[in-house]
Order: sequence, then structure tokens, then C-alpha cells
Amino acid sequence: MWREYRKIEVDEFFVVGVDTAAGGLDYCAAQFLSVTKRDVPIVYHAKQLASEMTPELNRKLVDIYTITGVKPVIAYERNNGGIFELERLARLNKYNQYTIYQTKQDTGTIRGMQLSPKLGWSTDVSTRPVMLADLKEAIDNKLFAFYDRPTLNELLSFVVVQTTNSWKAQAENGMHDDLLMALAIAWQLYQTEVQSYTPKIKVVNPKPAKKEAKEGYMVINDRLQYNFDMSKALRETTKTQGKDWKHQ
Repeated sequence: MWREYRKIEVDEFFVVGVDTAAGGLDYCAAQFLSVTKRDVPIVYHAKQLASEMTPELNRKLVDIYTITGVKPVIAYERNNGGIFELERLARLNKYNQYTIYQTKQDTGTIRGMQLSPKLGWSTDVSTRPVMLADLKEAIDNKLFAFYDRPTLNELLSFVVVQTTNSWKAQAENGMHDDLLMALAIAWQLYQTEVQSYTPKIKVVNPKPAKKEAKEGYMVINDRLQYNFDMSKALRETTKTQGKDWKHQ
């Protein structure tokens, strides 16, 4: 189910595009795109129901937040029951360790784009050509890197075919486009989402002082240091009457 190509790092920001299975022969797919590194180091790909995928993605998102300290943003495609699974994922996100994408809509005013109450990414006749064209342009111009061969195979078998009324880009007969569509969603999120996080502060506790090794000395952090006693030094100064009490 999981293919991971490198270790993730502190402060990395991830956006995740998810394509849900339409039926028994389809795959569920999720592409984890690092906005920070501009690559795709993690891919989820399994021939299973979306309901089985959701807890898997929840665990991975929590792991990513734990390591990076940055909330990842995730969007399921709303089609094929994706919206119901996204609402279920929102319930699993008890401690707000990742952000669920909200569809953006044009207000038609100077305010421009605004969040709508809809969760997830809507793939329809208006958004599909744009997201596929954006993905093609990004790949042609090498704007990000990916390492997954099954994703490459889907890209190479994605063709334009003639339909009754027009031309349509789709997978060849017998091939799939789940990984491709998940990647297209992730690339849309790359262009719009901004990371939100609180930097982690590392507290380094010093080693506790050990018991005195011998009279006048003690061990601190594995080093032998002289335990200077100011009151004793002052007494010695009085006795020596002007002699070098430090030397004494």
C-alpha cells in the first residue's frame, strides 16, 4: 500500500491529493507532495475501499505532523463517495494535526476567492481540464520531482481520445489514472495552500551533577572541576595576612 522514497524532515510542508476508488477494479491513491522540497516522497496505492484507506491516511498524516511540526493539507476528490470519507477523516482528526482542504469559490467581488463550506476537491467539466493542463505544464517544465514508477506508467498511458462531441484525456483501455488524478489534485493544492505551524523548541536538559569525586572537587557533565569555596577562601586570606590566598 505504501511506497516511500526518502525520509521526511523537520519543517517540511506536505499537501496530499487523494483519488478514491469508483468500484472493485479501481485503486485508491494518495500522492504526498512536499511543498518544501518540491518532490513526492510518499505514495499510497491500494485496490481497496475508500473506507479502508481513510484510517491508513489518518495515521500517516499524524506521523508526518509529529516529525515535521507542520500540519499537512489533504484533499479527497469529492466524487465516488470521497466526500463521505473526508467527513469521516475530519472526525478522526481529534487533535487538529492536519488540515482538510475546503473548496474555494469565486465571490465575484474584489474579495476574489473565498473558502466554501464544502470539504475536498471537486473534479468536474470545468476543473478537470485545468488541473490536467496544470499538471502537464509542471511535469514538462520539471517543476517538481517524483520517483514512483507506477505513477510514471499512468502518465505514459494517459491519452487524448475522441468522444461523441469532443476530445477527452483519459487512460488507455485496461489502464488506470488513479495515481495521475491524485497527483493533479496535489499540484493544485501546491499552488494555493500555505503552511501553518508552530516551530518546535528543543529543550536540552544538562546532565545532573554527580556526587563529589573527592574533597574539594566534583564531577559536572563528566568533567572534573574544582569546587571553589568562597567562604573558605576568605578565612584563609585572614590567616595568611596578605599572602596569595588564591595560591594557598
